[in-house]
Order: sequence, then C-alpha cells, then structure tokens
Amino acid sequence: MDANASFFAQYLNGYTPYKKSWNYEDSCVLVGAVDLYEASGEPLYRDFVLGYLSRFVMEDGSIPNFDLKAYSIDNVAPGRALFFALRETGDSRYEQAIRFHEERLCGHPRCACGNFWHKEIYPDQVWLDGLYMAQPFRALYAAKYGDRAVADDVVNQFENVRKLLYDDKTGLYFHACDTAKVQFWANKDTGCSPNFWLRSMGWYLMALADCADFLGDAFPAQKAVLTGLLQEAVRGILPWQDKKTGLFYQVIDRADEPGNYLETSGSAMVLYTVLKGCRLGLLDGALKEGALEAMKNLTGMQLRKDDAGCWHLGGICKVAGLGPASNPARDGSVAYYLSEPVVEDDAKGVGPYMMAVSEVLKAGA
Repeated sequence: MDANASFFAQYLNGYTPYKKSWNYEDSCVLVGAVDLYEASGEPLYRDFVLGYLSRFVMEDGSIPNFDLKAYSIDNVAPGRALFFALRETGDSRYEQAIRFHEERLCGHPRCACGNFWHKEIYPDQVWLDGLYMAQPFRALYAAKYGDRAVADDVVNQFENVRKLLYDDKTGLYFHACDTAKVQFWANKDTGCSPNFWLRSMGWYLMALADCADFLGDAFPAQKAVLTGLLQEAVRGILPWQDKKTGLFYQVIDRADEPGNYLETSGSAMVLYTVLKGCRLGLLDGALKEGALEAMKNLTGMQLRKDDAGCWHLGGICKVAGLGPASNPARDGSVAYYLSEPVVEDDAKGVGPYMMAVSEVLKAGA
C-alpha cells in the first residue's frame, strides 16, 4: 500500500464527524471517498460513505442533524453524496433526502441578481465558497430529474459571479461580493472583498469542473457555458503557480509577502480541477503533466509520517472568512489571511487532497 492509500485508510478508519450537525467539512471527505472509490474500487471508501450517511439519514429520509434554523448554503454540500448512496443502495431514504435539500434551496434567500445568499448572517453576499456548496448538488439534481430550470439557474449563478467577482488585471476572482455594498470589508464601488484567497478560488474551480461534468449530455448548452468559464478561470490562475513546485500561495498573487505560504487545500483543489478538466476534455490536455508533477510535489512536501507511524497532511489553512461586523479582524486583508492558523489533517484539506489523488489514479499515474 502506498503512502496515500495508507494515509486515507488511517484517516477514514479514525474519522470523527467535524460537527454534530450536517456540515460541509464532512462533505469534503465524503466526496473525496466517493471519488477514490470510483478511481480504485477499494471497498473502504464506499463503506465509509454509506456508513456515514446511514447514521445521519433516517429511514424516512429526514436528517435530524440538519440545522433548519440557519439558512446557510454550506449545509447543502453533503447532499451531493446522497446521489452516490442512492445509486449504490437503491434505498428510497436517499431520494427523499435529495428532495429535501432541493426544497430547502427553493426557500433560500437570494440577492437581487438571483444568487443565493451565502448565509442568513451574511445577507446579500455572494462568496466563491458558496458556488461549491450548492451548485454541484443542483447540477446532479437537474441531470437526474431533467429539470431545465435548475440547470439554467446553476449557469446563471456562475455567470453572475463572473460579472461580480472577476478581476481583469490578474485573471483571478475576489473572495466575495457584498451586493448591497455596506459591509466594512467591501469595496464601496464594486462590493468586492480586497484580495484573492486561494481556497475560495479552489472551491470555485472545482464547482465549475463538477457542474460541467454533472450536467453532461443532458444539458449541452449549459455545459458549454460552464466549460468556457472554467477555461478562462484556469488560464487566470495558472500563471500564479510557484515556478519550482507548481503549487499556489495562500494569498494567490502575493508570493513575496512575508509569511505567505504554499497552501495545501487550495493547491489540491486547483490540481484536481486541472486533472479532471483534462480527463474530460474540458481543458487542454497539455496541462496534465504539469499538474501530475505538482501533485507529486504536494505529496512530498506535506504528507509525513510521525514517530508513532501515523500519517499527517500539513499546510492546511484552518479557516478564513469575511466579517460579520462582530468579527472585524476578518477584513479580507492580506494580513488577515496570513493570520489564520495552519494545521494538519483538517477535513477541508484532506477531502480535496483525496479528490486530487483520485484524479491522479484516473490518469493512470
């Protein structure tokens, strides 16, 4: 068993849910396990996903640990694993749970442009993170049930993000936009936050690749729009790669800033996107070899075994966000993004690393 397989087995066998509630952090690991199962056929990954979901989803499809009091787009993310569980088991509870997630989204607050609010506590705000939390689920839903209105809405929300958050000068996307232009961190003219946080762009890139994949043959016109956005976004971020390692910095365009560092979760997200895009023909296949080499570097730099023989994945930004007003330190400045803790083994890093490794396996490398 190679180092990655050993690490994943150790991690999943000892995994404790990130929170008591239905949460996006656990979703990262669930999606990573689904991807690894599809790439390797290793039963461990399938059993982990089905075991987790069978504990959280009741026989009637209800999810008691879903926080019904909060309208948080993050809470939709685990819903995409339900499609895998339904396909693998045929258990109707998972279809009921899928329907429940879409019903929750029908009542989710939206900005005037049509995009979902990031959270009820972040009104009128569109964050790159939120595209990954909801849109892959909705793309799967649209494809499964032939729902053109949902497919069109998925595309519209990505197109709005392109209008709101894209920066022509760098080719990058700002972390978030306050469409009301009232938040302390927001540019008073554009509503955008001031900097380019790696993991936020990673969420966005993965969302584009996954949604283009999931809409697939069912909605070719919508897939084509997302593919164009994906190609542009990849062209925008690749020039900011570290020339030696092929990885990316926590604050993408500030490599020379003291304290900036090559961050694991966002690097894995970008590399996953590039490898998946190449495999599906969404991106130029010539990008594949560079991404595979960067994955070798990521593994070599950040996966380690301690003295007790336990594996750890390091270099992961623990968390980053913007506001609210009660937390003025989260102002979107370079200093803020570099102040957040750097940790090992966090689900937000391990999950995307699993996804990226699955694409390495699918590439036959």
